[in-house]
Amino acid sequence: MRKILITLSIVALCLSLTNGLQAQSLPVGTPVLEDYYRRLQLSGGVDSTASFTVRPYYPSRSKIKPLNVYDPDSSLEKDHWINPNSGLTFGKGRGLFQILPLTIQQQYNSDHPYGWNDGAMIPAKGYQTMMSGGFYLKYGPLSIQLRPEYVYAANPAFNGFASGHGDADLTSYYSQRNLIDWPERFGTSAYNKAFLGQSSIRLTFGPMSVGVSSENLWWGPGIQNSLVLTNNAPGFNHITINTVRPINTFLGSFEGQVIAGRLENSGYPALLTTSLSNGTNLAVQKRDDWRYFTGFNINYHPKWVPGFTLGLIRTFNSYYDDVKTGGFSAYVPFFIPYQKKDSNNGVGDLFPRDQITSLYARWLFTKAEAEVYFEYGLEDNSYNLADFVGSPEHSRAYVFGFRKLIPVNVDKNQRVLISSEITQTSQPVDRFLRETALWYSNYQLLQGHTHEGQILGAGTGPGSNIQYFDISWVSGLKKLGLEFQRYEHDVDYSSLYLPAINGNSRKWVDLAFGLHGDWSYKNLLFNAKLQGVKSLNYEWILKDYDSANTYYIPHNDVFNLHTELGVTYRF
Repeated sequence: MRKILITLSIVALCLSLTNGLQAQSLPVGTPVLEDYYRRLQLSGGVDSTASFTVRPYYPSRSKIKPLNVYDPDSSLEKDHWINPNSGLTFGKGRGLFQILPLTIQQQYNSDHPYGWNDGAMIPAKGYQTMMSGGFYLKYGPLSIQLRPEYVYAANPAFNGFASGHGDADLTSYYSQRNLIDWPERFGTSAYNKAFLGQSSIRLTFGPMSVGVSSENLWWGPGIQNSLVLTNNAPGFNHITINTVRPINTFLGSFEGQVIAGRLENSGYPALLTTSLSNGTNLAVQKRDDWRYFTGFNINYHPKWVPGFTLGLIRTFNSYYDDVKTGGFSAYVPFFIPYQKKDSNNGVGDLFPRDQITSLYARWLFTKAEAEVYFEYGLEDNSYNLADFVGSPEHSRAYVFGFRKLIPVNVDKNQRVLISSEITQTSQPVDRFLRETALWYSNYQLLQGHTHEGQILGAGTGPGSNIQYFDISWVSGLKKLGLEFQRYEHDVDYSSLYLPAINGNSRKWVDLAFGLHGDWSYKNLLFNAKLQGVKSLNYEWILKDYDSANTYYIPHNDVFNLHTELGVTYRF
């Protein structure tokens, strides 16, 4: 990584006579602003060919082309404590230096971990905070964005899976959790860690950019979840070649990204309890090797269908020590056949490797101020075409959602925003008929689709389903709303190992009602959320159940208060 940084810097200096476009990104998960730009597109304020499916987003795509990406509506220019600085120019306008906003994000869980898409934060009970800030420097085609992050979590103890299950359930739990690096709790004390965060070094020429980065990536059209890459885990170090705006052709426009990165292990077991009552060890030792993660995301916006985007994602995840022995095709495996029968004479991969494929579509209707989107992914390749046709739902997952803005007659700048999204990673009945690759887990690559102990894709996790609905009032950067979530935890595990008793479900289901809001005031941006979460059958624990006399299973109901509060200061 260090050699690559040095090489890119030298190349940039040699090419500094070439004018480059500003390549400042808006980091994935940026409070208030990221959602604002996407809402703005619904009403025609952002180019309809910008798909929002390859993020970070580069606001230079928008029709408004803001001088300061953190002040898209120029409200900060009009009302501030300290004059906003869209950047200090130098070198006859070829250079730009800008101080990035200082952000403090906080969250609190009263009973047990809840929440996702919070980057470097961890699943934890109690209080937690993340701070970030830095600067952006550009000269010619070279840009440097340094925005590190620091996380502190009190991380107190809570009643987890082991608190209500015996040896048999612990054995079945580890049979699945040994196939993924997804700890229930990150150690036994307070958690402190610093990250490079949303940092990058890039060379940008026209619509293309190449560089090294530790930024979070979001691939796919989902807003609450996406199947392959989200900001649920910390950003990982990677090399990237990507578009910063759509590439226009006579057929339409294209966007895309190709990456090669490094995924790290958490070092924590699935549960703090790692053995049976007789001392038998349950935790399988995972290979102490970092993983080489590579993939591409490419989409097409047809010239003849305004607002429509069709995309393809394919990723490969393997231990680096294995990749080193596989030659060039192991580093760049994009041309490996999709059908197993065409790969190594039907054997498939010659070393442990996890592949994920995803197809997605998004359709924007600016006249109706609405969008619909869909993503369909496969965790396991079919043997041949007949296998796929006979069982297209094998190892599938999907995301489906829509958004609609409804004008308020009193003020043309005000809208009511209605949103809904469904994420399904649990497997259909096909899993009972044939062996199925469960999402984010892998029987050979025992860390699965994770980084630093958190899932790279949908934060709800393997085998889980969630339905989300939101209604909000929006006006510019301001947003106030109500939301509802129904979250089924790991249905694949519970349906296989914890079957219904006397016809009564043992599903662990969270019902979450919440208030959320975004607000701007002078140099400040605020974001907040207050959720009450009722967990039914928490951790699938049977409470006061007497198998001899009881027909109905009393729910092990738990209430959790989840709160978030963030403040961003724009310089």
